[in-house]
Amino acid sequence: MARGFFNVPKAVNEPVKGYAPGSPERAEVLATYKEMYNGNVDVPMHINGEEVRTGNTKNITPPHDHQHVVGQYHTADIAHVDAAISTALAAREAWSSVSWMERASIFLKAAELLAGPYRARMNAATMLAQSKNVYQAEIDAACEMIDFFRFNVEYMTDIFKDQPASAPYGIWNRVEYRPLEGFVYAISPFNFTSIAANLPAAAALMGNVVVWKPSDHQAYSAQVIVDLFKEAGLPDGVINVIYGDPVMISDRVLASPDFSGLHFTGSTHIFKSLWKQIGNNIHHYKTYPRIVGETGGKDFIWAHNSSNALQVATAITRGSFEYQGQKCSASSRAYIPASMWEDVKGHLIAQSNEIKIGSPEDPSNFVNAVIHEGSFDKIASFIDAAKADPDAEIIIGGGHDKSVGYFIEPTVILAKTPTYSTMTTELFGPVMTIFVYEDAEWEASLQLVDQSTEYALTGAIFSTDRYIVEKASKALENAAGNFYINDKPTGAVVGQQPFGGARASGTNDKAGSAQNLLRWTSVRMIKETFVTPTDYKYPFLG
Repeated sequence: MARGFFNVPKAVNEPVKGYAPGSPERAEVLATYKEMYNGNVDVPMHINGEEVRTGNTKNITPPHDHQHVVGQYHTADIAHVDAAISTALAAREAWSSVSWMERASIFLKAAELLAGPYRARMNAATMLAQSKNVYQAEIDAACEMIDFFRFNVEYMTDIFKDQPASAPYGIWNRVEYRPLEGFVYAISPFNFTSIAANLPAAAALMGNVVVWKPSDHQAYSAQVIVDLFKEAGLPDGVINVIYGDPVMISDRVLASPDFSGLHFTGSTHIFKSLWKQIGNNIHHYKTYPRIVGETGGKDFIWAHNSSNALQVATAITRGSFEYQGQKCSASSRAYIPASMWEDVKGHLIAQSNEIKIGSPEDPSNFVNAVIHEGSFDKIASFIDAAKADPDAEIIIGGGHDKSVGYFIEPTVILAKTPTYSTMTTELFGPVMTIFVYEDAEWEASLQLVDQSTEYALTGAIFSTDRYIVEKASKALENAAGNFYINDKPTGAVVGQQPFGGARASGTNDKAGSAQNLLRWTSVRMIKETFVTPTDYKYPFLG
C-alpha cells in the first residue's frame, strides 16, 4: 500500500435516465434488446482469463417468452472448479501487491464504461434474461452498479486513511489493510445485476482474488459484466467465473484449505447450510473465513391512522409489484388501520387496474414475468390456496398463466388472521397480504410486525404524528436493517442508504459501505521505533 494518499474523483450517484417515449436512450436500449432477442449468445466460463467451453450447456430463455432460446451457458465439472481455485491463488501474489490506486483505476474505468458504451447492453441483457422493465434495469444494472464502483473506491481510500495515533516522538504506528490470505467465494443472485457485479468486485477491489458463481438465471448479464471488467483492465485470474451444479461447486470450494471468505446474496436456507458447512470444515482452513450474507425478507408496511391513504397505497403498489416483487426488499405484508382501509383499498384497486403486464420490450408494461417455472409454481400455489381458504380473500389479481411466459398478476390478499401463511412466508413474487387492525390496537399491531417472521431486512412505517413515528421506530428497531419513514421499503441508493438486514435476513454487513469492504481486509499493525532501547531497566527499578 502506498504511504501517500492522493485525491480520487468524488463519488456522486449516477443520474437515472428516464427512457421517455422518443428519447435516444429508449431507442438505443430497445434496439439492443431486439438484437439480443434475435441473436444467440454462447456464454463460457472464465478461468484465468481463458474462455472455457465444456459443451455441457443449458439454454438461456427469457422468462416472459420461455420457449424462445437466446443462447446457452457452459457448466463446470470438478476439474474446472479446481482450476478456478488454483488460478485464483496463482494470481493472488501479483494482484495483492498492486497498489490500491491501480486497483481503484480499474473499477473507476469500469464505471465510466458502463455509464457510456456498456449501458444499453447491460440494461438490455437484464431486461431480456431477467425480465426486468427498462426503468428497473436502468436503476439496477446501470446506475447502482456504477455507484458501487465509484463509492467503493471512495470508501477504500477512507479506510486506508484511518490510521492509529503515534507517540509524539520516536515511534510511528500504522496499519496495513491487507487482502485475506486465500480466495473469496462469491455467490450472486438473479434479481440484481448490480449485486452480481458487486459481490466479486468489492472483494477484488480490496486486493482479493475471487471464484464467482453467478446465478444460472443471470448468466447473460454476467457475461456482460465479465466483458466490462476485462475492458476496464482487470488482470486474468483475479475474478474467475464458473457455472453449474451449485452443490458440487460449493462442496469443492468450501473443501479448499485456502477458502478465506464467502460473499453471498440469496436464500436464507442456502446461506445457513453454507455457514454450517463452513463450520464443519473449520479445522481444515488456514484462516477463519469471513462470512458475509444478505438473504431473505418478509418486508413490511405499517400504517397509522394519521397517515395518508393514497401515499400508503402507492407505497404498496410500488414496493410490492416493481420487478414482480422479486427484490429482497419488496414489501409483502402490510398492517392497515380499520378506519382507513376502505380508502387504501380503493386506491390499490384503481392503481392495479392501470398496471399492464407483459414483455419488457414494451416499456409500457409495469410488471413482467417471474424468473422461472419453479418460482411461478410456488407463488401460484399460495394464490390458489388463498382462493379456497376462508381465512383469506383475494381482493386484487389472483390470475397466473405460464403458457408463454411466467406471468402472475399483481395480487393483494386480505388476511383474516395476522399469522396467515402469506403474512409470514417469503414468496418472492408480486403478492401483498394485508391485515386490517383496529385503530386502538396500533401498539399491539407493532408487536405483530416485529414478531411474526424470522426476517429483519426492510420495513416502512407511515404516520404524520411524530410521537407515533418515534414509538413505532423504537418498537421496530430490530425488525429491519433498512427502515423507512413515510416511504416504500425498497430502492436503497448506494452512498445514501447502505443495505442489509439482520436476524434471518443476513449478517448486516451493509453493501455499498465501508463496513462491507472492511470484511475483505485483514489488518496488520506496524510499530516502528526510531531509537531502540539498549537498557532493559525501567525507571522504577532505580
